[in-house]
Amino acid sequence: MSFTLSKREEPRSAGLLSTLSEAPSCSMSLRCSRVSLVGVSTIIPLAAARSEKALVAAAGKRAERWQKILAEASQQSRRVRVPALKALAQPSLAFAAQDAIAKIILSERPDAPALRELLHGMRAKRAALAIGPEGGWTDEEFAAAQKAAFREASLGKLILRTETAVIAALASLNNALTE
Repeated sequence: MSFTLSKREEPRSAGLLSTLSEAPSCSMSLRCSRVSLVGVSTIIPLAAARSEKALVAAAGKRAERWQKILAEASQQSRRVRVPALKALAQPSLAFAAQDAIAKIILSERPDAPALRELLHGMRAKRAALAIGPEGGWTDEEFAAAQKAAFREASLGKLILRTETAVIAALASLNNALTE
């Protein structure tokens, strides 16, 4: 999840673990475009239990398109480095492989602390953010994330669409982790 940054880019990097969603407005293509603009260094598509099965099956074929979108969005935002697009992974394996200091999994659970509280005073050069599918994470996926030291966080009382949650969470992360 780490990558070298030039003077033009922020001195922090974030990795995004994003599930595959069925809604066209939540498409991985759209997420690749938007997250490249806000400074994500790595994207790992996840095959969560509630991911659309047809999209999981087609992920290998779509990876080339996603990489092209990342390159175009990076060029548009004048990034020096194109975010790395990793292979489709199971959430438990992807969570366990993260070595960032700040590890956050977005949650719709009512007892999840607010993201702003979790980020208050946090200083980290790298962060990993896990965004769940429409319908949320399963209890098993939350357990795997917790085992890998991910901390649950909420974006508030409103339930956001995936594409909105991605941008809102990354903007909060960038703000909190930038000196």
